[in-house]
Amino acid sequence: MDKLLLSGNEAIARGAWEAGCRVGTGYPGTPSTEILESLTDYDGVMTEWSVNEKVALEVGIGAALAGARTLVTMKHVGLNVAADPLFTSSYIGVKGGLVIACADDPSMHSSQNEQDNRNYAYHAKLPMLEPADSEEAKDFTKLAFEISEAYDTPVILRSTTRISHSQSVVTTGPRAELPSTEGFTRDVRKYVMIPAYAKLRHVEVEKRLGRITADANTFEINRVEMGDTKIGFITSGIAYTYVRELYPGASVLKLGMVHPLPEDLIRRFVDSVDRVFVVEELDPFFEMRIKAWGLEVEGKQHLPILGELNPDRIREALEKAGVASEKTIHGGIKNGFQLPPRPPALCPGCPHRTVFQKLHDKGLKVTGDIGCYTLGALPPFSAMDTCVDMGASVTVAQGIEIAEGEAHKRDTVAVIGDSTFAHSGISGLINAAYNGRHGLVIVLDNGTTAMTGMQPNPFSGERIDHSESFQLDYEKLAAAVGISAENYRMVDAYKPSDIEEAVTDLGERSGMSLLVVKGTCVILKQKLKKRSAA
Repeated sequence: MDKLLLSGNEAIARGAWEAGCRVGTGYPGTPSTEILESLTDYDGVMTEWSVNEKVALEVGIGAALAGARTLVTMKHVGLNVAADPLFTSSYIGVKGGLVIACADDPSMHSSQNEQDNRNYAYHAKLPMLEPADSEEAKDFTKLAFEISEAYDTPVILRSTTRISHSQSVVTTGPRAELPSTEGFTRDVRKYVMIPAYAKLRHVEVEKRLGRITADANTFEINRVEMGDTKIGFITSGIAYTYVRELYPGASVLKLGMVHPLPEDLIRRFVDSVDRVFVVEELDPFFEMRIKAWGLEVEGKQHLPILGELNPDRIREALEKAGVASEKTIHGGIKNGFQLPPRPPALCPGCPHRTVFQKLHDKGLKVTGDIGCYTLGALPPFSAMDTCVDMGASVTVAQGIEIAEGEAHKRDTVAVIGDSTFAHSGISGLINAAYNGRHGLVIVLDNGTTAMTGMQPNPFSGERIDHSESFQLDYEKLAAAVGISAENYRMVDAYKPSDIEEAVTDLGERSGMSLLVVKGTCVILKQKLKKRSAA
């Protein structure tokens, strides 16, 4: 055994490898990206960047049904994309363990919303584990595979930005020696979710949830740390470490399984403490359920529902509630000075800059998308007017055209990156061409998935391990969806006159048009130089 300093993401990958995981799939998205990248470095695991999270989970389901322990990774909004197979996977169950590592992003450091994915576990009737540091991230991943196979269910492993990116010491172990994968065995009544069979499987899901709920009361990852019985805390994840820092002498119920909740254990804890606070980030997920059982606890009437928690926010909130922090009593927590704001911006030399400058100069309305190019909304370009989700630039523009009708001035263009186009933009392009729309879609191809750390995609010509792959052909794709040769153009990102001429010409043409602006990401260029020199 070795002791290593690992981030939470690296620890999850290590835990999957130690658990005997054989397949890893996912789609890059901060704060989850490094999980699959780290898993790729281990022998004995086949990994892939899938084109989107739905595909990643479906591939993972197939691998698990063939008997391979499988890890699927994504960020919180990625689980929205994967929600369709997620809910049905709860009915189908597993053969080999199936763990879905999903990283939430409180405070929206790199996300378009601040959702709490504990709610997905509740609605999909799936168990969810949440580690509080890197050691637990490794251990909980291994446990998640065991629970998955023991209860015939996918398991969600929830991380958050602080757990994913913070480092702490991890004690490593050997890889589990598992039997060879048996392969897929037909079981139509279990795996084919037509209504007749799905109704039967729903019965099994409810039975399974009841068993896990009962067993959760004795799981070691749900533990009571008794101290001063005048004040107690129910908490989990990173919030647990903050509570322990602020109130080392208090009683704490630390929940490692955040769904289903161990009702009996919680009842006993609440009965043993005079005043109980539920400390959790984002939604009152624990608090609402505990109060529904008729138990008296305090939580969001004191603590913020928005953004990340930290020791200062917890201390200030609870001091107002009449609870002094032990850290304050013994000298206090020193507040750091406020750093000046540094708004994000497109990199100097970024191939996207010229495109946004031209769109701004022309006064065009721009429906935007998720990625580096979202920064085109900010000064000095101020050339993006909407940003909803992955692929929505292409479809939102269509909605504007439909609603404006005859008054439509054809002054709206959709802008999307290459990876996002492969993720979910192509289906929107098909929809536009099929329904006779007249818009211009601009794909900004910088040769990589830049915002999340230079991951390859179907347009970049390589896979997650840098092995060579084919490149999707834009021109053939355009022809396949009915875009004429006259309505397709590819130009160099560093030739402003070509960009301006193409935007003007294609924007005036009847029918759908596709413009691909090619220019390699400046950071990727540096990485490729280092790779070739190594």
